[in-house]
Amino acid sequence: MQKVVAFGGGRGLSASLRALSKLDVDLTAVVTVADDGGSSGDIRATRPVLPPGDLRKALVATADPARAEAAELFSHRFGGDDFLAGHPVGNIVLLSLLERHANPVEAVAAAGRMVGARARVLPMSCTPLVIEADLAEGPGTRTITGQHDVAVADGQVEDVRLLPADAPACPEALEAVAEADWLVFGPGSWYTSVIPHLLLPSLREGIAASAARKIVVLNLSEEKETDGLTLAGHVDTLRRYAEGVRFHYVVSGDARTLADPRSLNSAAQSLEARLVAADLAADGVTHDVASLAAVLGKLLVEDGG
Repeated sequence: MQKVVAFGGGRGLSASLRALSKLDVDLTAVVTVADDGGSSGDIRATRPVLPPGDLRKALVATADPARAEAAELFSHRFGGDDFLAGHPVGNIVLLSLLERHANPVEAVAAAGRMVGARARVLPMSCTPLVIEADLAEGPGTRTITGQHDVAVADGQVEDVRLLPADAPACPEALEAVAEADWLVFGPGSWYTSVIPHLLLPSLREGIAASAARKIVVLNLSEEKETDGLTLAGHVDTLRRYAEGVRFHYVVSGDARTLADPRSLNSAAQSLEARLVAADLAADGVTHDVASLAAVLGKLLVEDGG
Protein backbone atom coordinates (compact mmCIF):
# COMPACT_ATOMS: atom_id res chain seq x y z
CA MET A 1 0.00 0.00 0.00
CA GLN A 2 1.39 3.37 -1.04
CA LYS A 3 1.99 6.01 1.62
CA VAL A 4 0.53 9.44 0.84
CA VAL A 5 1.02 12.66 2.82
CA ALA A 6 -1.35 15.56 2.11
CA PHE A 7 -0.45 19.11 3.18
CA GLY A 8 -2.74 22.07 3.72
CA GLY A 9 -5.47 23.40 5.96
CA GLY A 10 -9.14 24.23 6.07
CA ARG A 11 -11.56 23.39 3.26
CA GLY A 12 -8.85 22.86 0.65
CA LEU A 13 -7.15 20.11 2.61
CA SER A 14 -10.55 18.61 3.41
CA ALA A 15 -11.24 18.27 -0.33
CA SER A 16 -7.98 16.45 -1.03
CA LEU A 17 -8.44 14.22 2.05
CA ARG A 18 -11.97 13.25 1.03
CA ALA A 19 -10.64 12.34 -2.42
CA LEU A 20 -7.61 10.43 -1.13
CA SER A 21 -9.77 8.59 1.42
CA LYS A 22 -11.51 6.94 -1.53
CA LEU A 23 -8.23 5.33 -2.59
CA ASP A 24 -6.49 2.32 -1.11
CA VAL A 25 -3.60 4.25 0.44
CA ASP A 26 -1.93 4.76 3.80
CA LEU A 27 -2.91 8.39 4.32
CA THR A 28 -1.40 11.08 6.55
CA ALA A 29 -2.53 14.71 6.76
CA VAL A 30 -0.09 17.42 7.82
CA VAL A 31 -2.09 20.46 8.90
CA THR A 32 -1.18 24.12 9.26
CA VAL A 33 -1.34 25.49 12.82
CA ALA A 34 -1.45 29.25 12.24
CA ASP A 35 -5.22 29.81 12.13
CA ASP A 36 -6.26 32.74 14.32
CA GLY A 37 -9.76 33.46 13.07
CA GLY A 38 -13.19 32.52 14.39
CA SER A 39 -13.37 29.86 17.06
CA SER A 40 -9.68 28.95 16.77
CA GLY A 41 -8.73 32.59 17.21
CA ASP A 42 -10.88 32.94 20.32
CA ILE A 43 -9.29 29.82 21.81
CA ARG A 44 -5.75 30.92 20.94
CA ALA A 45 -6.36 34.31 22.55
CA THR A 46 -6.83 32.77 25.97
CA ARG A 47 -5.15 29.35 25.94
CA PRO A 48 -1.64 28.37 24.74
CA VAL A 49 -2.68 25.43 22.53
CA LEU A 50 -2.61 24.65 18.83
CA PRO A 51 -5.56 26.15 16.93
CA PRO A 52 -8.00 23.24 16.68
CA GLY A 53 -10.14 24.27 13.70
CA ASP A 54 -8.11 22.94 10.77
CA LEU A 55 -7.17 19.79 12.69
CA ARG A 56 -10.88 19.17 13.33
CA LYS A 57 -11.74 19.65 9.66
CA ALA A 58 -9.10 17.13 8.64
CA LEU A 59 -10.44 14.59 11.14
CA VAL A 60 -14.01 15.06 9.93
CA ALA A 61 -12.94 14.81 6.27
CA THR A 62 -11.42 11.38 6.91
CA ALA A 63 -14.03 10.11 9.37
CA ASP A 64 -15.31 6.56 8.98
CA PRO A 65 -18.79 6.67 7.36
CA ALA A 66 -19.88 4.30 10.12
CA ARG A 67 -19.08 7.11 12.58
CA ALA A 68 -21.11 9.73 10.71
CA GLU A 69 -22.97 10.77 13.85
CA ALA A 70 -19.72 11.49 15.69
CA ALA A 71 -18.36 13.44 12.69
CA GLU A 72 -21.55 15.49 12.49
CA LEU A 73 -21.30 16.24 16.21
CA PHE A 74 -17.69 17.44 15.77
CA SER A 75 -18.91 19.84 13.06
CA HIS A 76 -21.91 21.18 15.01
CA ARG A 77 -21.54 24.85 15.97
CA PHE A 78 -23.17 26.20 19.10
CA GLY A 79 -25.77 28.84 18.45
CA GLY A 80 -26.88 31.69 20.64
CA ASP A 81 -24.88 34.68 21.82
CA ASP A 82 -23.07 33.40 24.90
CA PHE A 83 -19.43 32.35 25.33
CA LEU A 84 -19.99 29.09 23.38
CA ALA A 85 -21.63 30.75 20.39
CA GLY A 86 -19.85 29.94 17.14
CA HIS A 87 -17.61 27.25 18.59
CA PRO A 88 -17.80 23.82 16.89
CA VAL A 89 -18.13 20.92 19.33
CA GLY A 90 -15.00 19.34 17.83
CA ASN A 91 -12.92 22.40 18.69
CA ILE A 92 -14.00 22.15 22.33
CA VAL A 93 -13.23 18.42 22.38
CA LEU A 94 -9.80 19.00 20.83
CA LEU A 95 -9.10 21.82 23.29
CA SER A 96 -9.83 19.44 26.15
CA LEU A 97 -7.57 16.75 24.69
CA LEU A 98 -4.77 19.24 23.96
CA GLU A 99 -4.84 20.31 27.60
CA ARG A 100 -4.82 16.69 28.81
CA HIS A 101 -1.97 15.46 26.60
CA ALA A 102 1.52 16.92 26.75
CA ASN A 103 2.11 15.82 23.15
CA PRO A 104 -0.46 17.34 20.75
CA VAL A 105 0.01 14.40 18.39
CA GLU A 106 -1.49 12.13 21.04
CA ALA A 107 -4.38 14.56 21.56
CA VAL A 108 -5.26 14.63 17.86
CA ALA A 109 -4.94 10.84 17.65
CA ALA A 110 -7.43 10.48 20.51
CA ALA A 111 -9.90 12.72 18.66
CA GLY A 112 -9.27 10.68 15.53
CA ARG A 113 -10.34 7.51 17.32
CA MET A 114 -13.63 9.17 18.26
CA VAL A 115 -14.58 9.75 14.62
CA GLY A 116 -12.81 6.69 13.20
CA ALA A 117 -10.41 8.83 11.14
CA ARG A 118 -9.07 6.89 8.15
CA ALA A 119 -5.92 9.02 8.07
CA ARG A 120 -3.31 9.97 10.60
CA VAL A 121 -3.75 13.70 11.23
CA LEU A 122 -0.65 15.59 12.37
CA PRO A 123 0.10 19.26 13.06
CA MET A 124 2.91 20.69 10.94
CA SER A 125 4.48 21.92 14.18
CA CYS A 126 3.68 21.32 17.83
CA THR A 127 4.21 25.06 18.34
CA PRO A 128 1.33 27.45 17.52
CA LEU A 129 2.48 29.61 14.60
CA VAL A 130 1.73 33.11 13.34
CA ILE A 131 1.64 34.12 9.68
CA GLU A 132 3.08 37.49 8.71
CA ALA A 133 2.95 38.98 5.21
CA ASP A 134 4.19 42.06 3.38
CA LEU A 135 1.60 43.52 1.02
CA ALA A 136 2.28 45.97 -1.78
CA GLU A 137 1.15 49.51 -0.96
CA GLY A 138 2.09 52.34 -3.28
CA PRO A 139 5.85 52.41 -3.75
CA GLY A 140 6.42 50.31 -0.62
CA THR A 141 4.86 47.59 1.49
CA ARG A 142 2.85 47.22 4.67
CA THR A 143 3.09 44.31 7.07
CA ILE A 144 0.03 42.31 8.11
CA THR A 145 0.20 39.90 11.02
CA GLY A 146 -2.18 36.99 11.57
CA GLN A 147 -3.62 34.36 9.25
CA HIS A 148 -7.11 35.84 9.19
CA ASP A 149 -5.95 39.39 8.54
CA VAL A 150 -3.60 38.25 5.77
CA ALA A 151 -6.39 36.25 4.16
CA VAL A 152 -8.80 39.22 3.98
CA ALA A 153 -6.39 42.13 3.46
CA ASP A 154 -6.53 44.30 0.36
CA GLY A 155 -3.39 44.32 -1.73
CA GLN A 156 -1.01 41.91 -3.40
CA VAL A 157 1.10 39.69 -1.14
CA GLU A 158 4.79 40.32 -1.78
CA ASP A 159 6.25 38.02 0.87
CA VAL A 160 4.98 35.68 3.57
CA ARG A 161 6.70 34.13 6.59
CA LEU A 162 6.06 32.28 9.84
CA LEU A 163 6.70 33.36 13.41
CA PRO A 164 8.66 31.98 15.10
CA ALA A 165 10.74 31.49 11.97
CA ASP A 166 12.79 28.69 13.50
CA ALA A 167 9.91 26.69 14.98
CA PRO A 168 10.58 22.95 14.80
CA ALA A 169 8.45 20.77 12.57
CA CYS A 170 6.42 18.01 14.19
CA PRO A 171 8.79 14.99 14.39
CA GLU A 172 6.03 12.59 13.34
CA ALA A 173 5.33 14.76 10.29
CA LEU A 174 9.01 14.64 9.29
CA GLU A 175 8.96 10.88 9.70
CA ALA A 176 5.84 10.57 7.53
CA VAL A 177 7.44 12.71 4.82
CA ALA A 178 10.61 10.60 4.84
CA GLU A 179 8.60 7.39 4.44
CA ALA A 180 6.08 8.68 1.88
CA ASP A 181 5.64 7.52 -1.70
CA TRP A 182 3.59 10.62 -2.61
CA LEU A 183 3.31 14.17 -1.25
CA VAL A 184 0.21 16.18 -2.19
CA PHE A 185 0.03 19.97 -1.80
CA GLY A 186 -3.23 21.88 -2.14
CA PRO A 187 -5.82 22.87 -2.97
CA GLY A 188 -6.32 25.59 -0.40
CA SER A 189 -5.58 29.18 0.54
CA TRP A 190 -2.24 29.61 -1.15
CA TYR A 191 -0.37 31.93 1.21
CA THR A 192 -2.01 30.83 4.46
CA SER A 193 -2.60 27.07 4.05
CA VAL A 194 -0.34 25.64 1.31
CA ILE A 195 2.88 27.66 1.27
CA PRO A 196 3.32 27.69 5.10
CA HIS A 197 4.52 24.07 4.93
CA LEU A 198 7.49 25.31 2.92
CA LEU A 199 8.27 28.10 5.39
CA LEU A 200 9.40 25.84 8.24
CA PRO A 201 13.08 25.17 7.45
CA SER A 202 13.17 21.61 8.78
CA LEU A 203 9.91 20.64 7.05
CA ARG A 204 10.97 22.17 3.73
CA GLU A 205 14.31 20.35 3.96
CA GLY A 206 12.50 17.10 4.70
CA ILE A 207 10.20 17.63 1.70
CA ALA A 208 13.17 18.43 -0.54
CA ALA A 209 15.05 15.33 0.62
CA SER A 210 12.05 13.03 0.23
CA ALA A 211 12.16 10.59 -2.69
CA ALA A 212 8.35 10.77 -2.90
CA ARG A 213 6.60 11.91 -6.06
CA LYS A 214 5.11 15.35 -5.46
CA ILE A 215 1.74 16.65 -6.69
CA VAL A 216 0.36 20.20 -6.60
CA VAL A 217 -3.43 20.55 -6.85
CA LEU A 218 -4.43 24.08 -7.86
CA ASN A 219 -7.51 25.99 -6.76
CA LEU A 220 -10.58 26.45 -8.93
CA SER A 221 -11.24 30.07 -8.03
CA GLU A 222 -9.46 33.14 -6.71
CA GLU A 223 -9.50 34.03 -3.04
CA LYS A 224 -9.04 37.42 -1.44
CA GLU A 225 -5.38 36.73 -0.60
CA THR A 226 -4.59 35.76 -4.23
CA ASP A 227 -6.81 38.30 -5.96
CA GLY A 228 -5.37 38.91 -9.42
CA LEU A 229 -2.89 36.03 -9.24
CA THR A 230 -3.17 33.74 -12.26
CA LEU A 231 -2.93 29.99 -12.00
CA ALA A 232 0.53 30.22 -13.51
CA GLY A 233 1.27 32.83 -10.87
CA HIS A 234 0.23 30.35 -8.18
CA VAL A 235 2.81 27.89 -9.50
CA ASP A 236 5.51 30.56 -9.78
CA THR A 237 4.83 31.70 -6.22
CA LEU A 238 5.04 28.14 -4.93
CA ARG A 239 8.38 27.67 -6.70
CA ARG A 240 9.69 30.80 -4.99
CA TYR A 241 9.29 29.23 -1.56
CA ALA A 242 10.12 25.65 -2.54
CA GLU A 243 13.89 25.91 -2.72
CA GLY A 244 15.37 22.49 -3.46
CA VAL A 245 11.97 20.83 -3.96
CA ARG A 246 11.31 19.01 -7.23
CA PHE A 247 7.62 18.59 -8.13
CA HIS A 248 6.31 16.01 -10.58
CA TYR A 249 2.68 16.92 -11.37
CA VAL A 250 0.56 20.06 -11.36
CA VAL A 251 -3.15 19.19 -11.37
CA SER A 252 -5.61 21.83 -12.53
CA GLY A 253 -9.36 21.47 -12.88
CA ASP A 254 -10.06 25.07 -13.79
CA ALA A 255 -12.07 25.61 -17.00
CA ARG A 256 -9.60 28.32 -18.06
CA THR A 257 -6.81 25.75 -18.04
CA LEU A 258 -8.78 23.42 -20.26
CA ALA A 259 -9.37 26.27 -22.70
CA ASP A 260 -5.81 27.64 -22.78
CA PRO A 261 -3.20 25.57 -20.94
CA ARG A 262 -0.09 27.21 -22.43
CA SER A 263 0.92 29.64 -19.67
CA LEU A 264 0.18 27.16 -16.91
CA ASN A 265 2.01 24.41 -18.77
CA SER A 266 5.06 26.65 -18.98
CA ALA A 267 4.85 27.39 -15.25
CA ALA A 268 4.55 23.67 -14.48
CA GLN A 269 7.64 22.99 -16.55
CA SER A 270 9.53 25.52 -14.43
CA LEU A 271 8.91 23.10 -11.54
CA GLU A 272 10.05 20.21 -13.77
CA ALA A 273 6.45 19.02 -13.44
CA ARG A 274 3.87 17.76 -15.94
CA LEU A 275 0.54 19.56 -16.18
CA VAL A 276 -2.51 17.34 -15.68
CA ALA A 277 -5.69 19.15 -16.76
CA ALA A 278 -9.13 17.73 -16.05
CA ASP A 279 -12.66 18.90 -15.30
CA LEU A 280 -12.69 18.78 -11.50
CA ALA A 281 -15.24 21.45 -10.64
CA ALA A 282 -18.31 20.52 -8.64
CA ASP A 283 -19.80 24.02 -8.77
CA GLY A 284 -17.05 26.23 -10.18
CA VAL A 285 -15.63 26.89 -6.72
CA THR A 286 -15.10 23.53 -5.02
CA HIS A 287 -13.52 20.32 -6.29
CA ASP A 288 -15.71 17.36 -7.11
CA VAL A 289 -14.36 14.72 -4.73
CA ALA A 290 -14.99 11.74 -7.01
CA SER A 291 -13.34 13.44 -10.00
CA LEU A 292 -10.31 14.49 -7.96
CA ALA A 293 -10.02 10.97 -6.55
CA ALA A 294 -10.08 9.56 -10.08
CA VAL A 295 -7.28 11.85 -11.27
CA LEU A 296 -5.09 11.26 -8.20
CA GLY A 297 -5.76 7.53 -8.28
CA LYS A 298 -4.72 7.35 -11.93
CA LEU A 299 -1.44 9.11 -11.18
CA LEU A 300 -0.71 6.79 -8.27
CA VAL A 301 -1.35 3.73 -10.43
CA GLU A 302 0.45 4.89 -13.57
CA ASP A 303 3.48 6.35 -11.82
CA GLY A 304 4.69 4.04 -9.13
CA GLY A 305 1.57 1.95 -8.51
